[in-house]
Amino acid sequence: APRWRSLFLLVVLGPLLISVVVRTLGWAILLGNNGLINDALQALGITDQPVKMLFTQVGVVIALTHVLVPFMVIAVWATLQRLDLQVEWAGLSLGASRLTVLRRIILPQIMPGVLSGSIIVFALAASAFATPAIIGGRRLKVVATAAYDEFLGTLNWPLGAAIAMLLLLANLIIILGCSKLAERRFKQVFE
Repeated sequence: APRWRSLFLLVVLGPLLISVVVRTLGWAILLGNNGLINDALQALGITDQPVKMLFTQVGVVIALTHVLVPFMVIAVWATLQRLDLQVEWAGLSLGASRLTVLRRIILPQIMPGVLSGSIIVFALAASAFATPAIIGGRRLKVVATAAYDEFLGTLNWPLGAAIAMLLLLANLIIILGCSKLAERRFKQVFE
């Protein structure tokens, strides 16, 4: 139904209208020892003491997932808009099960969107700074925060530049490799 589709898009893409820093600070409040999540876990009797989620990898993954999901949804949504439903109906009318239609007809049509969304999300996650810095704190390091610490913490500019260049190089190699793979694999879709 178009109404549900619009509501879903609003819920998923709405957070893009809010700054990443503000969203991440919201997650810091939710994941803290006295945050809403720990309060709920204790109220439900699931745990006696607060579960440490802030300043952990799990917390960073949760917050980054919230920050990056809209980008994946946009890529897949664009592909779903071009989905040829007549091919799906033809498969069903010829006796294929819904699972077979999904696996052999729908997924191959939306795979370019999934791959392009994956490339976008990977690039953004690999170079993320604000979310890991706020949720992970000073002790949990990702490449972007390590480069930042070298530049501004220890003033070791050559090492900071080397870390940043390695991040750039790794991103380029992985993104170009995935793009070439997707282009070769889905050549007929791109033509």
